[in-house]
Amino acid sequence: MTRLQDRLEALRASGRKALVPFVTAGDPSLAATVPVMHALVAAGADVIELGVPFSDPMADGPVIQRSSERALARGVGLKRVLSIVEAFRETDAATPVVLMGYLNPVEIRGVATFAADAAGTGVDGVLLVDLPPEEADEYHAAFARHGLALISLASPTTPQARLERLTAQAEGYLYYVSFAGVTGADRLDAGDAADHLRAIRGMARIPVFAGFGIRDAETASAMAAHADGVVVGSALVATLEGSADEVEAARRAGDFLRPLRAALDGLPAGA
Repeated sequence: MTRLQDRLEALRASGRKALVPFVTAGDPSLAATVPVMHALVAAGADVIELGVPFSDPMADGPVIQRSSERALARGVGLKRVLSIVEAFRETDAATPVVLMGYLNPVEIRGVATFAADAAGTGVDGVLLVDLPPEEADEYHAAFARHGLALISLASPTTPQARLERLTAQAEGYLYYVSFAGVTGADRLDAGDAADHLRAIRGMARIPVFAGFGIRDAETASAMAAHADGVVVGSALVATLEGSADEVEAARRAGDFLRPLRAALDGLPAGA
């Protein structure tokens, strides 16, 4: 089994909800990224999603767009992102890391080379926002050769036929976008999302994590009641913005995540 499979199986066996924080590589600074990742693990993160800065992040709202712009201005491209994962692995061999980004940087490097490089530095999975499932066969094959999971996205507007394909080919976990829109929007309807999550979890053979609109302990527990875990991004990225140094950034990361971990652990067993 891979590191990601091991972690997901351990969560399932214990009945624990997954907590997956997202941070942009290189923000609030290049020096802060690895300390922030370690602080998130110490505060209860089960998996870390590490954003690959991109100049046209079409699925992201203004908070993550600005974060990506700041990281790019610091020269943080895919090569630097992989070096961050490699540095994280020096002292953490257990926590899965999933890269989240867009096709262009991977296409430039070549999917086979990217897969080998990513796996070699300690990446466990990749989520490519703009990769249609109908065009993903080459990626599935290349990633499988190196033990990488290709994480898939589903949303409330995903057609039934595509949803059936996604749930059949999904690897690692399925990321359910809680509403149609961009990251960071403040219009989460947990009741509406619950209906979609119930149907998707009935179809999927892997865990289903909910993201978009989760910003605090209350929204995290509301969504986790209907999902196998939650992903929190924009609210965390906004919290880290403006940190004076890596020590402050790590402190802010831990302070932000601990209440969410407590809220998830307080949910009734079997929720």
